[in-house]
Amino acid sequence: MPGRKRAAGGTTVAVYAGSFDPITNGHVDIIERSLQVFDHVIVAVAYNIHKDSAMFTPDERVQMIADVFRRYRGRVIADRFSGLLVDYVERRKAKVIIRGLRAVADFEYEFQMTMMNRHLKSNIETIFMMAAEAHFYTSSRLVKEVVMLGGDVEGLVPDVVLKRLEEKARRA
Repeated sequence: MPGRKRAAGGTTVAVYAGSFDPITNGHVDIIERSLQVFDHVIVAVAYNIHKDSAMFTPDERVQMIADVFRRYRGRVIADRFSGLLVDYVERRKAKVIIRGLRAVADFEYEFQMTMMNRHLKSNIETIFMMAAEAHFYTSSRLVKEVVMLGGDVEGLVPDVVLKRLEEKARRA
């Protein structure tokens, strides 16, 4: 892509971080659209070993993401991290953080986080991408809640994720 600043090794790398508990089709949409801009997208599962009360372990989330994006043959890399996102981005030699936005309330929170990240590491940029209209209302929290109450979330998460969600709900 003309005008794109290349990282060492000649590729552009961005990090899309979140809890991804679980990854939704809204996340998938943001990642696939990010691949139109970046050569590689690292999907980084954030977790805190002291506070994480997620439905899926970090390793389970990484595996689901890897399964969903297998067809991209290494352009989407699933990983996990704990600690400051900007430190992780720097360790991975990326220069860009991708953040998805659904509503105005998302923007206020994300803007504060971006300003703090800029304070910590001014060489790392943040790019905001709006969720596609079809996914504007979808969130991992709502998906989990609906599944745990016996509702149908087909079409809101990738099929491989739906299967794992339903298994977890049955065991709960």
